[in-house]
Amino acid sequence: MNTTPSAPLSDEELERYARHIVLPEIGGAGQQKLKRARVLVIGAGGLGAPLLQYLAAAGVGTLGIVDDDTVALSNLQRQVIHDTQAAGKPKTESAAQSIARINPHVRVEPHALRLTTGNVAELVSAYDVVADGSDNFDTRYAVADACATAEKPLVTAAVGRFDGSLTVLMPFAADKDGQLNPGYRDLFPEPPPTGLVPTCAEAGIVGALTGVMGTLQAMEVIKLITGIGDPLIGRLLLYDGLGARFDTMRYSARRAAAE
Repeated sequence: MNTTPSAPLSDEELERYARHIVLPEIGGAGQQKLKRARVLVIGAGGLGAPLLQYLAAAGVGTLGIVDDDTVALSNLQRQVIHDTQAAGKPKTESAAQSIARINPHVRVEPHALRLTTGNVAELVSAYDVVADGSDNFDTRYAVADACATAEKPLVTAAVGRFDGSLTVLMPFAADKDGQLNPGYRDLFPEPPPTGLVPTCAEAGIVGALTGVMGTLQAMEVIKLITGIGDPLIGRLLLYDGLGARFDTMRYSARRAAAE
């Protein structure tokens, strides 16, 4: 994480973050960590919308946003960081304007581009934590591979119709027993064949589902930054919206830790 000293919290910031600061697990030191942190969010859509809103509200100092799309009316049923007046605007621009209204202390770095294997490494390297809310497997694998190489923690989630999943990836580190943490390809060795998994436009999705999963992503990012709790490393959290049920599946690395 970024250890560069940040300016002391102002009186306005102390009031804004008072409910964090009174938590012994976070306190003033944790809030300073949030202020220093640089988080890259992939996608300003269904997952990215609540994720960005809660990270901004929490006082994460710098938020990078990667998205090459523009706001459409069909997005607004779930992408709550955008509003009707934003239709036609680049999502990075619309999200940045919303974040400025939520918290003027947060710096936004917009990346209005399509993430590829050619540019992902440079983007990822500039941030402390990456949160992936993308909607395609090419991007998910590219982000996961780049984060593993750059040794950046990755919080990744996916949604479909009424179900969601979430995990935290740090395959460059070992657990308390000295075993390497699993990576994305340990969980999903290969992407499914093209066309097998329908898109949201094809299958539909309930809007509130993305709010549940995006907010859970924000919680994991905050835990990683402040060093509290037990991140979802080696655990896949599964949410069944129709059944109102959470389940957790454990998974492990397919390779041994280095001697």
